[in-house]
Amino acid sequence: MAGLPKPATSEPNTTLNLLIQLKNDGLAETTIETVSKRLRIIAQKADINNPEAVKQYIANLACTNTYRMLLTKTYAKYCNFNQIQWTPPHYKPDERAIQVPTREKLEMIIANAGKRMATKLSLSMEGLRPVEVCNLTPKDIDLEQRLITPTTAKHGAARTLKIPQTLNAMLQEHIIRHNIQQNEKLFDITSRTYSKMYRITRNALAKKLHDPTLTKIRLYDFRHYFATALYKKTNNILIVMNKLGHKDIKNTMIYTHLTDFADDD
Repeated sequence: MAGLPKPATSEPNTTLNLLIQLKNDGLAETTIETVSKRLRIIAQKADINNPEAVKQYIANLACTNTYRMLLTKTYAKYCNFNQIQWTPPHYKPDERAIQVPTREKLEMIIANAGKRMATKLSLSMEGLRPVEVCNLTPKDIDLEQRLITPTTAKHGAARTLKIPQTLNAMLQEHIIRHNIQQNEKLFDITSRTYSKMYRITRNALAKKLHDPTLTKIRLYDFRHYFATALYKKTNNILIVMNKLGHKDIKNTMIYTHLTDFADDD
């Protein structure tokens, strides 16, 4: 089927049928791609139809328990779809604090990016998820009032965000320059490609400045910075929850435990 990622090399029909079912169930393309990628990884190293072999492979992987948990959840989808009996191992995600970069370093990356990438990163710095950035259309933006109402990802809550004048001007110029119609996406790109192009931009700057610490800044850290800065400014976790589009406050509480910034907004 067009648009679906390549299935695992072992038993491709059973894997492809699972991916088709996930698509029919309305799962996001990025989620389907992730499932396909993880099943390919498993199938390359173990007999995907032998649960004990898969369990042993996952247990012996040199990786975090978080990744083992993700592989286990993905393989569970495969087993459930293909009616394979197995007793899944229990892995708990590793407790790891989010490391938020300074505003200076984020703005440095934006300043050294091309116009399109700079616009996308500026949107990420206003709390949008990568997939939300890639799904934006002109109808989601009120240029007069400087408001954005993104199509919320991950089954999150709807929200409206006030954006800075500089970003508003960047968006207006982008829409006019490329003659983007109301229902057309601002950026003809997937979130996976956005992440890949960001890493290329970031790594090139790190090499140029001889600053390897820049390579540790992930795309999602722009959103983390927004959340942490907002909590620091308002001291109100419910406001942060709303602006991030979270439905469960547990997902927002992590930002109350982050360390102070070097630069204070």
